[in-house]
Amino acid sequence: MVRDVRYSVSGENVGALSVFRTTTEVMLRDGVLTREEKRLIIKLANALGLSPEEPAEIYSAIREKRESDPGREVSPNEQRLVYTRVFEVAIVNASLSKDEFAVLAHLRGQFNIDDDDHARIEADLRDMIRQKTEDENVVEKLLGTLKDSVSLVGSLFDSVRTKSA
Repeated sequence: MVRDVRYSVSGENVGALSVFRTTTEVMLRDGVLTREEKRLIIKLANALGLSPEEPAEIYSAIREKRESDPGREVSPNEQRLVYTRVFEVAIVNASLSKDEFAVLAHLRGQFNIDDDDHARIEADLRDMIRQKTEDENVVEKLLGTLKDSVSLVGSLFDSVRTKSA
C-alpha cells in the first residue's frame, strides 16, 4: 500500500471520469486490452474512487462515440496519489509493455506531474519497496524495473509534451 503522501502542488483540478476515459482510450488505441492494462485500469478506477458502474458506463460511451460526464474533480494532491498508486502496480510487473509505459506517460501529462514531482514519487516508491521486501534480490529487481520505467516514462512524456507544444 502506498503511503498517503501529500505534495505541496498547485495546478488544475481534473474530472475523475475524464481521466479514466482518456486513459482507457490510450489503452484501446491498438484495439487490445492486455491483462496488464486491465490491472492498471482497475487500479486507476479504484484510486479515482469510481463507483462499480462508472467504468462500464465510460467504456460504453467510448464504444458508442458519445460524450461522458467529466466526473468529480480530482485535486492536484490527489492526482499525485493516484499516479503513485498506478505506478506502483505497474512496476510490480517486472516486464512492462510499451502500452503500460504509454499509460503512465499519459497520466503524467493529465496530472501535470513535472520532473521534480516524478522524482519524489520515485523516491517514495523506492522506500516502499525496501520496507516491504527483505529479499535483496527482489528489491534490486523491482528497483531496476523502477529505474528503467522512470527513464522510459520520462522520454515518452517528453515526446507527448513536445507534440502538444
